[in-house]
Amino acid sequence: MLRGKVAVVTGSTSGIGLGIAKSLAAQGADLLLNGFGDKAEIDRLKASLAGEYGVKVFHSPADMSKPNEIQMMIQYAITSLGSADILVNNAGIQHTAPIESFPPEKWEAIISINLSAAFYAIRAAMPNLKARNWGRIINIASAHGLVASEHKVAYVAAKHGIVGLTKVVALETATTGITCNAICPGWVLTPLVQKQVDDWAAREKISNDKAKEALLSEKQPSKQFVTPEQIGGLATFLCSPAADQIRGVAYSIDGGWTAQ
Repeated sequence: MLRGKVAVVTGSTSGIGLGIAKSLAAQGADLLLNGFGDKAEIDRLKASLAGEYGVKVFHSPADMSKPNEIQMMIQYAITSLGSADILVNNAGIQHTAPIESFPPEKWEAIISINLSAAFYAIRAAMPNLKARNWGRIINIASAHGLVASEHKVAYVAAKHGIVGLTKVVALETATTGITCNAICPGWVLTPLVQKQVDDWAAREKISNDKAKEALLSEKQPSKQFVTPEQIGGLATFLCSPAADQIRGVAYSIDGGWTAQ
């Protein structure tokens, strides 16, 4: 379905981003991965994906907190792979604390990486998308883009911002072949969430499994983690012709979290 298309997926050397990259590659999309990590491990990942799916795989180490590096990442995709047809803004970080003790530098970092990076990437990619009159922009928001939780002021603000950004871009591209939508996952057992599980277990002096159960029970009625593969499947659907008129939507995939 996506043979001949190029997908740029930020934060894709692990977790949700990697799950999305694999799903897109399975449909024939060439990939520009992005993320930090050991060069040898990233080289192995590139070779593995290229071998398994028969696609081209490149990597950009662009820092999502630096607009000039984001611009260069998009340009690298266009020059090395020929285009940047699909843009998945996934990179994100987290910090939790009550607002009165929330470190200002953490606020700035989270807003920068979780929200501003998506703006800069979309801005850089848009001329190429408009020239081809086809594109898919998928912003990875969160259940926290629709509802709030305490102690996550920066993350919730950024993810609500992502949903708003998505709607504006969808409206500005409404008469074109470019669509823009957001995916709002609930709890996914990524390294980011595993840290919260570990903190919960340490704070309550319980096992890791009990902490996972407590975390899920608090928010997610299904009491099951969403998987990167499920999110990848939804992202792939949003790239299909069936999704041509799905524009500006914040899709929940959260085990019932936001249905409550």
